[in-house]
Amino acid sequence: MQGNTSRTIFWHEIDSPVGRLLLAGHRVALTRLYFQAGPHPFVPPRDWRADPAPFERAVAQLAEYFTGTRRAFRLHLEPEGTPFQLSVWRALREIRYGETLAYGELARRLGHANGARAVGLANGSNPLPIIVPCHRVIGADGSLTGFGGGLYIKRALLALEGAACVSDLFSAQERASVRLRSPGTARPEVAPDFGD
Repeated sequence: MQGNTSRTIFWHEIDSPVGRLLLAGHRVALTRLYFQAGPHPFVPPRDWRADPAPFERAVAQLAEYFTGTRRAFRLHLEPEGTPFQLSVWRALREIRYGETLAYGELARRLGHANGARAVGLANGSNPLPIIVPCHRVIGADGSLTGFGGGLYIKRALLALEGAACVSDLFSAQERASVRLRSPGTARPEVAPDFGD
């Protein structure tokens, strides 16, 4: 996972159960994934080229993920970041489907026992959410903490994966209401969010 800015950047937007997603990258590598359903969707720069062809594998694997048939992504990725960020993003890919990990534990695994905050910042800068599963990192008390796509998407992704923390954090009524919508809808259905 290393950056390379000398190539043409392509982009393609797709529908998903968590809203529109914009994929960006080079012919051979995915570099970014943006959530487009929020109030400020990403607008690709004019020098980026719209082309679905470089993203066929990513689109197919995302569809498999959302139907529950894919648990890990097998894509060539080239996110750009600092050496520390890249190490955190590599470690995120080791968190298994349906499992969660606290920021502090992830920091300890990386050899930075007191680095939970730094890990959290790197996690929040992840340019490839879902594929590099930053949604699987939670607070030490099991709480859902910030997520670039919104906590309702983090809840939906963890519910899709059957993560235990979703059961622990929500009442039965809330769990029943956290379900993914079919592609083309703005956001997954969730119980009202009061202060997360």
